[in-house]
Amino acid sequence: MRKLFFLIIILFFFKASSQNHDELAIREVLAQQQKCWNMGDLDCFMEGYWKSDDLVFIGSSGITYGWQKTLDNYKKSYPNKSAMGELAFELLILEPLSDDFWSVIGKWNLKRDNDNPKGHFSLIFRRLGDDWVIVSDHSS
Repeated sequence: MRKLFFLIIILFFFKASSQNHDELAIREVLAQQQKCWNMGDLDCFMEGYWKSDDLVFIGSSGITYGWQKTLDNYKKSYPNKSAMGELAFELLILEPLSDDFWSVIGKWNLKRDNDNPKGHFSLIFRRLGDDWVIVSDHSS
C-alpha cells in the first residue's frame, strides 16, 4: 500500500511538472508572436501558427482555412507597421485539454496613433513533436 501511495505521488508531480513546462512553452510562443508583431514582422508572427491548410482562423470577416490564407489576410488588413501598432496580450486562462492540446483564452489590445482596438481570443494549441503551435484561433 505504501509503494502505491508513493507511486501516485510521483506520478502526480511528474504530471504537474509536465503541465508547467507545456504552459511555459505556450506562453513563450505567444510572447514571441507579440514581439514579432511589434517589430512589424507578420511572417515571424505567423511562426506561432500551424503551417497547414487545416489551420482554422475565425475573425470578424468569417472563417479562414489554411496558414497561407491567414497570413495573406493579415498582410491585407495590416499592410504596414503603422496599421499594426503595438500589440499586447493578456492571458486569462491556460488549461490542458489533453497531453497534446491546450486551450488559451485572453485579451488583445492594439495601440495605434488614431485608435486602440481591442478584443478577445480563444486559441487551441497542439503539440507537434517538440513544438507547440496554434491550430485554431477565434479572435474578435
